[in-house]
Amino acid sequence: MPSPLITYRTGNDLNLNEMIALYEASTLGERRPIQDRARMQAMLQHANLVITAWADAQLVGIARAFSDFAFVTYLSDLAVHRDFQKQGIGKELIKQTQLAGGPHAKIVLLAAPAAEHYYPRIGFTHHPQAWMLNGDAEIK
Repeated sequence: MPSPLITYRTGNDLNLNEMIALYEASTLGERRPIQDRARMQAMLQHANLVITAWADAQLVGIARAFSDFAFVTYLSDLAVHRDFQKQGIGKELIKQTQLAGGPHAKIVLLAAPAAEHYYPRIGFTHHPQAWMLNGDAEIK
């Protein structure tokens, strides 16, 4: 049976249940608050650049990002359903995010441990200067 045609869409008008199911089926759900529906809804609603991949009516991929459309785009989530991985969907989601972010905006992301070796293979460079502060951490 031939693989279904993958189509791509821009916009964050998604069904939350479909998004959560995708996160679970891609393992991204292990690192996102998928049990907190209000928080997941806010994460989707406030992202200003969302590219999705669809196999017919099934959501099979998402790139959820924040961009100023001039200097930087932060790719906060990249997820592809495990049944659709290794077909170039993740790479295409990144390409479309790059195009939508503007011709001069760089893409910045924090890689999941399992994906650490994926990004250099597709052209990303490693920058050890990244820092994180958890939301409940106190500024000293």
